[in-house]
Amino acid sequence: MIAGSAAQGVSCPDALVGRLVERGVQVIRFDHRDTGRSSVVDFDAHPYTIGDMARDCLAVLDDYGLGSAHVAGTSMGGMIAQWLGVHAPDRVRSLTVMSSSPMGHDPSLVWARARAGEPADPDDLPPPSPAFLAHLAAGLPPDVESDVALFRVFNGPVRPFDEPAARAMLELALSRATDPAAAANHHRAAWMDAPDLLAPLSSITAPTSVVHGDQDPVYPLGHGEALAAAIPGAVLHVVPGMGHVMTSPGLPEEVADLIRL
Repeated sequence: MIAGSAAQGVSCPDALVGRLVERGVQVIRFDHRDTGRSSVVDFDAHPYTIGDMARDCLAVLDDYGLGSAHVAGTSMGGMIAQWLGVHAPDRVRSLTVMSSSPMGHDPSLVWARARAGEPADPDDLPPPSPAFLAHLAAGLPPDVESDVALFRVFNGPVRPFDEPAARAMLELALSRATDPAAAANHHRAAWMDAPDLLAPLSSITAPTSVVHGDQDPVYPLGHGEALAAAIPGAVLHVVPGMGHVMTSPGLPEEVADLIRL
């Protein structure tokens, strides 16, 4: 399981892990570099890319003595999963990309145009929701309360938001972070000039599922549709009412059943 930007392994819900274990697999969650208990990096001295974070995943598999694995990634973790499908196909038994976007797509310009109220480029994928852009514009100080507010936006307006569960996860993440501020480096890493992100997704050979909520405020459904269209044979599962995270009762189990094994 590959977490999203600035997220620790504990962001993958226990209920999802339990459901996958019931399906007969071992589940590996881990903390990205600059999150949780993993190494903190001086990004200015040692900048890194999505590709470097993907190679971290391969190092995790190596340390477990695993030649390959079913790979599932969420948001930025989904882009890392795509990188593995393209550049390390022998290590990927199957691929599940959740709440994500094509790895070569840089949303920063789209977001900037949307925040400035400028018209979208016809070639752009859909911009984030007004609620998400408003949260970014509010500039709330980083703490548990602002993170809970962010996750309420992430959850979307349709399914109920399990605030106690989200708060417990965010408090746990804060308590186990060596340097909470370091996770912001992921935003700097994601869109560095990296030609390996431009490799065609059509080269992915692993059986692939794309899981996307129709209420995703960060990457609206058009991102998932574009991703599924770019990967040969990919199956798109649209989850009604799902936003960008799994913070609604019963949703982690529902998503677990859609992960390709």
